[in-house]
Amino acid sequence: MTAARRFDDILHVDLDQFQVSVERLRSPELVGVPVIVGGNGDPTEARKVVTCASYEARAVGVRAGMPLRVAHRKMPEAVYLPLDAPAYDIASADVMDTLRSFGHPVEVWGWDEAYLGADVDDPRALASRVITEIAGRNGLRASVGVSDNKQRAKMATNFAKRQEVKSAETQRVFRLNADNWIDLMGDGPTKELWSVGPKTAKKLSDNGIDTVNQLIAVPKESLIEVFGPHQGNWLYVLSRGGGDSTITAEPWLARSHSKSRTYATDISDRDELHSAISELTREVLRQVLAEARVVFRIGITVRTKTFYTRTKSRKLPAPTIALDHIEPVCHALLDQFELDRPVRLLGVRLDLVTDDEDRR
Repeated sequence: MTAARRFDDILHVDLDQFQVSVERLRSPELVGVPVIVGGNGDPTEARKVVTCASYEARAVGVRAGMPLRVAHRKMPEAVYLPLDAPAYDIASADVMDTLRSFGHPVEVWGWDEAYLGADVDDPRALASRVITEIAGRNGLRASVGVSDNKQRAKMATNFAKRQEVKSAETQRVFRLNADNWIDLMGDGPTKELWSVGPKTAKKLSDNGIDTVNQLIAVPKESLIEVFGPHQGNWLYVLSRGGGDSTITAEPWLARSHSKSRTYATDISDRDELHSAISELTREVLRQVLAEARVVFRIGITVRTKTFYTRTKSRKLPAPTIALDHIEPVCHALLDQFELDRPVRLLGVRLDLVTDDEDRR
C-alpha cells in the first residue's frame, strides 16, 4: 500500500448523478427525461432499491435507497434502468485517470467520488481545471469541495452543489475552511456534519444538542461520557472542522473493460446484430491486449428501443486472450436474448484476471 501523505489543500471531487449520467452518455435521448437506476430495471421487483435518480425524479421525492416500488408510485412515467456495474466501473476508472493526469495523488472513494491532494498556490483554480477536464474528456459533470482535510472538503462539496446553476458552463466549486466554518456551519443541524447519521443526530438531540454551535460548546469529557472515547473524540474534532488531511493513493487495476454503442438506427436484423457484436468484441479485446491482461468472463448487454435492458454473462472454461475463444462466446450469449424488439444499444464486457481471481 502507498504511504499516506499530508496536504495543506484537499479537493473532494463528486460526479453529478453519476449512474444516470453514464446512461445518458450511452443513450442521449434520455437527457431531460426522468431516469431511475436500480435493481434489474423492473420497478415492480420486491426488495430492490433506487441506486441513482435523475434530478427530474428527485424533484418529486425519489431518492437513492428508496424501494423501487415506492419510486414507481411517485413517478411511474420515468425510465427505469438496471444497475450496470461494469459500465460504471469503466466510466469511473476513466475519470480517475483524468484526475491522475494532473500529477497529484488521488484517493478513490467509490464510483463517483475521490480526493485529490495538492499543495498549490490556487486550489480553486485547480478545482476549476478538474471540472473542465472531466467534462471535456469524460463527458461528465463534477462538483468540487476544497478544504484542509477530507471531511471538511466533502462538506464543501455539498455547498458547491447548492450553488445556482446559471448555464451549462457554470462550475460548482466551493471552499470551506476555518475562516467561514462557523458562519456557514455553526447554526446548521448536526446532521450536516460528515458521518453524523440519523441515529447519532437523534442521540445528540436527546442530549439537547441540535446545532453545530451547541456541539462545539459541549466539553470533550461530556461527549466521551455519552458517546464513548472514539466517537466522543471524533465529534469534538468534527464539530470544529477538523479531520484527516492525508491522501493515500493506491495503485488501480481495471477489473474489466467494456464498450457499448448506441446506434443511430435501431437494429432488427439478427445478422447485423452479430456483426455489431463482432466489431465491439474486437475493439475491447485490443484494449485488453494493449494492457497485457487476460479475459476470464464475458458479458453482453442489449438495450431495446423501449429501453428494456438486460445483460447475460458467462465464465470461460479457462482464461484466454484468443479471439477465436472469446468471440464465439459473445455470439452464443447474444443468441440467448429473445431479440423480439429492435435493438438500440449493444455492449460487450470482458472481465479480467487479477491477483485475487481464480486463474484455473
